[in-house]
Amino acid sequence: MNDMTVNLKIAQPERLRGLPGHSTVGTDNLEAAGEFYDKLMAVFGIGRFLVQPGRAVYYGERTLEFGVVKPFDGRPARAGNGSMVAFEARSRAKVREAHATALQAGGTDEGAPGPRGENGEGPYCAYFRDPEGNKFLVYCAGPDEA
Repeated sequence: MNDMTVNLKIAQPERLRGLPGHSTVGTDNLEAAGEFYDKLMAVFGIGRFLVQPGRAVYYGERTLEFGVVKPFDGRPARAGNGSMVAFEARSRAKVREAHATALQAGGTDEGAPGPRGENGEGPYCAYFRDPEGNKFLVYCAGPDEA
């Protein structure tokens, strides 16, 4: 048994989901990025949580969950090589909807919706990049939620 298994067995149920607090990606055009993410986050039923004019737009349901920000150092925003943000969807239909919404809003395809893993038995996933090149995964693991 590894440490992760041991920790899961002793963890309190309400404490199992501890990370991440929130994720951010950079932008050079906050207005356009806000329009893109307004559409994408609506698929998940999430809207703007906090807006810092000229600086950042954060999204969330009860707290900050995701944000798009202008770099604090004033240098151009750049997508991280090897970086990816993952959003969990409640159903395969929501994975497909999020992927289609991202592409319709100006994103680019990085992997069509479908099952992943050996024999297609893994999670149902779709990949895309936002208009500034940030990579995203939308996935549904296990059965669809009602």
